Amino acid sequence: MKVKQLFAVGVLSLAVNQAVYAADDVQILDEVVVSGSRTAEKISKTPMAIGRVGRQVLKRDKPRTMGEVINRIAGVSWNDLGNEQHSMGIRQPNSTNAVYQYLEDGIPIRPLGVFNHNSLNEMNLAGSESVEVVKGAASSLYGSNAVGGAVNFMTARPSAHPVATVGVRRDSTDGFTRIDTGASNTWGDFGVRFSHYSSRRSTDNWQQYSRGAKDSFTLRGDYVLSATSLMHATLTHNNLDAAMTGSLFENDYASRPGFSYNTFTYRKDKTTRESIAWEGETLANGQTTVTLFGRQNDHGQLPSYTINSCIGATCKGTINNNSITSAGLDLKHNQEFDWLSSRLVAGLYFDQTDNSYVSDNLLITREASSGRYTGYAVNSNLNPRGVRNYQTGIKNQALFGQFEVSPLSALRVVLGGRADSITYHYSNNLTPGINFGAANESRSFNHFSPKFGATLAIGKDSSIYTNISEGFTPPEVSQLYGANNVPNLKPGVYNNYEIGIRTAFLDGALKLESALYRLDGRDTIVSYTIAPGLNENRNAGRTRSQGLELGLNWAGDEFDARLGTSISTHQFVQYQASATLDYSGKDMPQAPSNITTAELGYKPAENARIALELVQQGAYWMNNANTVRYDGHRLFNLRGSYAFARGWEAWLQGRNLTNKLYSDSASCSFSGAGAYTPNTQNQYTVGAPRSLMTGINYQFDGK
Repeated sequence: MKVKQLFAVGVLSLAVNQAVYAADDVQILDEVVVSGSRTAEKISKTPMAIGRVGRQVLKRDKPRTMGEVINRIAGVSWNDLGNEQHSMGIRQPNSTNAVYQYLEDGIPIRPLGVFNHNSLNEMNLAGSESVEVVKGAASSLYGSNAVGGAVNFMTARPSAHPVATVGVRRDSTDGFTRIDTGASNTWGDFGVRFSHYSSRRSTDNWQQYSRGAKDSFTLRGDYVLSATSLMHATLTHNNLDAAMTGSLFENDYASRPGFSYNTFTYRKDKTTRESIAWEGETLANGQTTVTLFGRQNDHGQLPSYTINSCIGATCKGTINNNSITSAGLDLKHNQEFDWLSSRLVAGLYFDQTDNSYVSDNLLITREASSGRYTGYAVNSNLNPRGVRNYQTGIKNQALFGQFEVSPLSALRVVLGGRADSITYHYSNNLTPGINFGAANESRSFNHFSPKFGATLAIGKDSSIYTNISEGFTPPEVSQLYGANNVPNLKPGVYNNYEIGIRTAFLDGALKLESALYRLDGRDTIVSYTIAPGLNENRNAGRTRSQGLELGLNWAGDEFDARLGTSISTHQFVQYQASATLDYSGKDMPQAPSNITTAELGYKPAENARIALELVQQGAYWMNNANTVRYDGHRLFNLRGSYAFARGWEAWLQGRNLTNKLYSDSASCSFSGAGAYTPNTQNQYTVGAPRSLMTGINYQFDGK
């Protein structure tokens, strides 16, 4: 069914709904979100597409990966690259591009300029109370990189009474074991919550060289200062040490999907974030929030994806380390006015980061008979301090504001914007030159991101909205300083247009959300081939992503169900990759035309539930030239839980029940010119076979 036809179905459902229910001042679409205006607001008054997964669902479904949480939201695609490594697709193709903003309690978990597509492995999902996904450009609220969307994790607040939890889960097929612990209580005006998990993936599983380990904890304390003010402090630490299994070429993907070419590639991420926030009523009907935050990140890797240019038994590779130390301030004020029920949300943001980066080139040894990489050595012909060794001071200052007003009782209008100033101070620790990078310099970028939106309530159970917003992506540090010459780049800009519907049936038991959108990008930073082996980054791309997102949720006494689906197209409006290669008018690679998740749950008793889930990813092109295609896949998963005694719960999760061979990510390096060799140009990240995870949890509740 075409996008316009599906959108018409949504409009028709709204019309039918209005014929059934009379207009009423009481809204039943009363779910509260905070990511749409950076303060609590009913979703019915929020003029943008937002998906939310609450604590009840997180506790019930016990997700193993972040994707199992956010992929249930229509239009969201988190791709599993193994051991919590991932790529993302929200109103964009699945990619590693810096077009998303990842947040914890509204604060970016990384500074701008050093985006990492794996950044969600820096989160502790066990310490989250809920997850909200803003779909579409949101730079007016969250600054740079909030182009395809923003993913906001709200840390769990302390409980009002003593609570303690412990749980263990095991998947023998995947060699995966995880232990969860937690405790919380409030004493008078002070409350604290501790949330932790440790996971291990052993070498004894279906996939070679796939070991992994992660330890993660979140500590949050809340203190009530007075009837109108409080403080809360949060500390989150994550330590990930994981093998990079890598992808497989065509023949090995089909014949031995558990094989790995790699024996030494790795990723080691250590991240710590701390924040302290004060919230209080500073004016009549006005609340101010002041948040001080810091980050300490260290990312070391010998990546599988940079092994290339193999000649005989020798290949090329890299090793690098990227460290971040940040300090910042986020100040926000929310002022309510009696005049037309208006509200002003305004504030400032300051983020100062010191970023150090060191990398070196490697000579990789390959075993000819198997294709396995067996060893490596640093290229002794180069500087012992590396081929890149630099410091970049990154400063981001911003002012933002959003004004909301209701000229009619059912109409809410939102007008906002954010002005960002960005400065990079680059210092080369090596002697600048053809081998060791660019000369020292400073470079600044300034951008204003506007937003306009409106919601119209139609009765107690429906609302429609429209949203025009902008997102931008400044050049990443690596895009500017990864080569010898610094390219003259400016931010890429993306304009988002959408119209959406939220409606409910059966007294709110069945809810529908639908959005039709278009996201146009200009000055997209792309790689241009000047000559074979010589590339440079240019603002030479224009893109267009458009589609329909549809979400349905039904909550009954005995049965429950959900559906999240998106139908979309993603195209290069303009992209000339070289003097002879022009991809203008082509579909962007790794952009499925349809992504669908659905679940049907059944409660045979109050203390038991079983659910069957469908995960479907449509076909997509694997290369820019649109000559090689991945056919997509359809998976079935199973969840079941049983509370068999006070505080005790046993559960199981079956994944890929039909044992289908599939790829989480499929790509092709064939440019469209020259010879096409599938077994050296097509690469597949293999999805896991059929597996069963079992677990048991105990919760002490001192209520």
